[in-house]
Amino acid sequence: MIIIRKVIDQYRDREYFSEVRKIAVPIIIQQLMFAGLNMLGVVLVGQKGETSVAAVGLAGQVAFLLQLVHFGIISGAAMFTAQFWGRQDVPNLKRVLGLSLILAISASGIFFLLAQLIPTQILQIYSKDTEVIELGARYIRAFSWTFLFFGITFSYAFVMRSTGDVRTPTTISVGALTINTFLSYSLIFGKFGFPEIGIQGAAIAAVIARGLECVTLVSVTYLKKSPVAASLRELTDFDLAFVRKVITPMLPVILNELFWALGITTYNVIYGRMGTESFAAMNIVSTIEQLAFVFFIGISNATSVLVGNRIGAGKEDEAFMYAGRSLGLGVMGGIVAGVLLQLVKAPVLSLYNVSPDVIENASRVINIISFFLWIRVTNITIVIGILRAGGDTRFSLFLDGFIIWIIGVPMAYLGANVWHFPVYFVYLCAMSEEITKWILGMARYRSRKWIHNLAAQVEGV
Repeated sequence: MIIIRKVIDQYRDREYFSEVRKIAVPIIIQQLMFAGLNMLGVVLVGQKGETSVAAVGLAGQVAFLLQLVHFGIISGAAMFTAQFWGRQDVPNLKRVLGLSLILAISASGIFFLLAQLIPTQILQIYSKDTEVIELGARYIRAFSWTFLFFGITFSYAFVMRSTGDVRTPTTISVGALTINTFLSYSLIFGKFGFPEIGIQGAAIAAVIARGLECVTLVSVTYLKKSPVAASLRELTDFDLAFVRKVITPMLPVILNELFWALGITTYNVIYGRMGTESFAAMNIVSTIEQLAFVFFIGISNATSVLVGNRIGAGKEDEAFMYAGRSLGLGVMGGIVAGVLLQLVKAPVLSLYNVSPDVIENASRVINIISFFLWIRVTNITIVIGILRAGGDTRFSLFLDGFIIWIIGVPMAYLGANVWHFPVYFVYLCAMSEEITKWILGMARYRSRKWIHNLAAQVEGV
């Protein structure tokens, strides 16, 4: 009873819930729209058969890699901007935004050139199916124009969140996703006077929507004179000493996302080489999985801002306490979400026009996701919401970037190529990574060694 009373007391802090709600709810709405419309997009593509699903899924791997490189750059920058905002240090906040933009736009340019010049060679890494590769190569050449907008949009959106303005980027993003879905439906099936051009329509719709999103977000940022509405001079007003101070803790975050992204890509290579049906099943599952994580992405991002703000303001005990509360919410929410996932999986899977084997494999993978959901939610909160907010980027790199290669990838490879398991058991082998991360991550949280005041280190440079 004493333990239960202590737990209840931990969640009586109205200020914590008020601040989490303010930041998390708009992000949750954005992620819900993104995941829901993304799933709808795969359902629409799925009406063209499992080859189309696999082709779009393969092409999506390139965009997925870029998004994670961007996330590494921008979330690395955001751990500074959250702390700078906690100290009301706006000039340094703008300098970090400028550095983030330079790095993110450079990454976009590299991925764009690769997608334009060697799409077939890239997709051959994932699959041996020539029809899927040919279809996917045409798709990625069109879709890769969105890469030119990603870095700018993500940079401004993340830094705005650090200042507490979550509503502006969320509203604009939801509007862009709605336009994307309407245009995808119209161009895939030739509705409302548009030509019927199949899955190429989905790529063209994404380019138009992402372009509008980028232009609108930047325009609104400067029209409303947001704290991140920096001039070119303010964005570039930094020297090598400042760059070193910022890049040193940022680099492990970038490497973290790169190594983790390559690990996830390797998982998809393993699934893809098990056959088109296996890869189609995993692509369908990934869209459903996004919906399951919607709430927790909001919580982890809100935790990152709150913890970072408090560390920057010198309130380390409060940062530790807030982080613990978010971990508790994640565990309880993950268990509930796992149950809900079981209740909705049958009606959701019935929407896809694919073979019974694909549906059966997808259903069994969802069973495993449901069981491990609370562990994975805890890991997301630890890495994004706690370690990075506290500037503990080296341990985060080890936990999230290396463990996948030490544990997860070898186990998945053995499951597919040595033990010859079906795709759902191969996925179960990959979950050994999450168990390891949970054990090590919880120990690191309790140690408090993750708390570093980055803003104080950079101040005066």
